[in-house]
Formats: sequence, C-alpha cells, structure tokens
Amino acid sequence: MPTLRALLVAPLLLVLLGLGTATLSSEPHLTPSAAYLPRLVARGGAPTAALLARHAPSASSAPYDTFRSTGPGIHRADRFRAGSITKTFVATVVLQLAGERRLQLSDTVDQLLPGLIRGNGNDGRRITLRALLSHTSGLYDYTAAASGTSARPVSATAAVRVALAHRPTNAPGGYAYSNTNYVVLGLVVQRVTGHDYATEIRHRIITPLHLTGTSLPGARTSLPAPHGRGYTRDPADGSLRDVTVLDPRTAGAAGELISTLCDLNRFYAALLGGRLLPPPLLATLLNTGAAHGVYGLGIYPLKLSCGTTVWGHSGRIAGSYVRTAATRDGRHTLTYRVDTDTLTDATTLEPGLLDAEFCGRAPRT
Repeated sequence: MPTLRALLVAPLLLVLLGLGTATLSSEPHLTPSAAYLPRLVARGGAPTAALLARHAPSASSAPYDTFRSTGPGIHRADRFRAGSITKTFVATVVLQLAGERRLQLSDTVDQLLPGLIRGNGNDGRRITLRALLSHTSGLYDYTAAASGTSARPVSATAAVRVALAHRPTNAPGGYAYSNTNYVVLGLVVQRVTGHDYATEIRHRIITPLHLTGTSLPGARTSLPAPHGRGYTRDPADGSLRDVTVLDPRTAGAAGELISTLCDLNRFYAALLGGRLLPPPLLATLLNTGAAHGVYGLGIYPLKLSCGTTVWGHSGRIAGSYVRTAATRDGRHTLTYRVDTDTLTDATTLEPGLLDAEFCGRAPRT
C-alpha cells in the first residue's frame, strides 16, 4: 500500500497507551465499521483510533456523519499529519493546470525543469508528468535512501539529489511507488505558476472547499490546535516515543499535509463528485492503465469483498497513519486514523474496516 516511507516512519509501538472502548455518541446513523474500530487497537497495536464516515444518499439529500473513537486521546476535530494523502492534492493541482493548458501530462520533466534529472541512468528527457503522477518514472525513492541515517534532505532539490545517487528502480513504464515523483511535481507546479505548490493548493482547494483544519506547514514543526499526540516505538528498547513535533520539510510535496477527518472526507467527496475537475480530467485522474490497475494519478482503487470499489489514498508519517476511501461518486466517504505509524496486520485489518463500512458487513469474531 502506498506510504510515505522509512525516512519519516519509525516501527510500530510496543507498549499500548490504553485500549479504551468505542465512544458511542448520540448520532442516530450507526455503521458496522464502528464495531470494527476497536480492533485497530486490540489487534493493530495503535494507542487510539478514530473514524468519521459521511453519507449523502442522493444529490438532493443532506449528508450525515458518523464519528467513533476508541478513547480520550483522539478527537473528531483534531489536526493530524496526513502524510501521502498530500499526493492527491498535488495531483489535483497538476490536472487543473493541464485543464488550463499551462502544461500537458505528456510534457517531460526536462522541458519544464531542464537538467534537473540526469545521471545514473535517470533522464528527465524520458520522464513525463504522467509518469511522475502514476509512479512509473523509475525514480528512486529518496526516503528509502535516507532510512537509518541522520542526514535528511529538507529541500526538494536535495531530495532529488539523493534519488539521483541511485539507478532507476524499474524499467520505464513499470510501477514503483516513489515519493521522489511528487517532490519533482511540486517543483513543476512552482515552475509553471510562479508560486510554490502549497500556495496553489491553498488557492485552488483549501480555500474554495473551506477546509479550515487543513494546512501545509512548511518549516513549522508543531501541529495547530486542537491536536492530540503522535507516537512511535523506539527500535532500541521498544519504548514509546512522542514524535508530535517534527520537521515536515523532508516530506514536502510528497507528504507534509496537516488535516482533519472532516476535511479529508470533504475533499475526496468534492474531488470524486466533480467539483474540482471536469469529467474528462477526473477520468484521467482515475485512469490506472499506466500503473497496470494499481494506481491512478495521485489516487488509487481498492476492490472490496462485496465487489464495491473505493477510491482514495493512505498517509503514513512519523506518529500518524490515516486512510480515506470513497465511492466513485463521492457520496459515501470514510476517513480513519490512528496515532502511530503502522498497524500490525494492516493487510487484514484495513480491508476488514472498509468492508464493514462500504459493504455493511458486521465484523466477525
């Protein structure tokens, strides 16, 4: 599953901060996912977990929300680091620029950023913007290179230099998830617009959709209030370590976003509902052909056991894991999060939670 990888991610917590029980509210619309949520703590090893589901049964009906959490350490309005969900925002901006004819997805990196990508078999003259968006460029993931070292690139150009110290990870056209792709796309946005990608995201997405809990922090190391804590496990002794404060510049356009449960649901509902991209460009965003069905352009599908396909992205960064999934029309969305980096048995737990929400299946014991 796509993640912002090892540079900002430490291993899973060993010691839990208290299991807790699902917090039941007075909201009348309950879903099986509420009963499933405590498993992310009991089996997944997360200190606390929360989810927010939004349903809009029809275009004419008002949406309703269902919020659940597993304990007092995590709240509905909390700001948290959303990691690689940043990529969907960046991809949306790039598609909007394509719609404005300010760039084309067939443009090469070298056309827009001459000489940036050269060396060790990497050649920006052969890498298109579509290849960056779909993770088919072959560029090495700079976060993997920095794993386990104290030297962490804090600028986009430094991250690209780290990646270029390595040969391509796959042949041209092959899918290989790499955070470097979106760091380069951030530079493309700045080259085309004259503004950094954060400014364009605020202008084009955050402000129009009134995403009041969403921000791109730049060099700011703290989270805006209100927020909880983020924890990781110290690999040396297994103790809990608070990583709430961190330098997000290492993640950049690949994963610096801060958001809320409500804002992420609103964003994906608007995107899939056609409010941010016209139908032809939305179809382009959702086209998984380049990545052989695995990934679209900044968004990816997952087919559930009942046959329903949901669209969205996951985000992993030190102290936080979040996942948003939505139906193709954007009328049913779910965002869940835990306040640590990784879920044990995530390959089973996450599909189980999504099945419970979108297939209406009660969790099995």
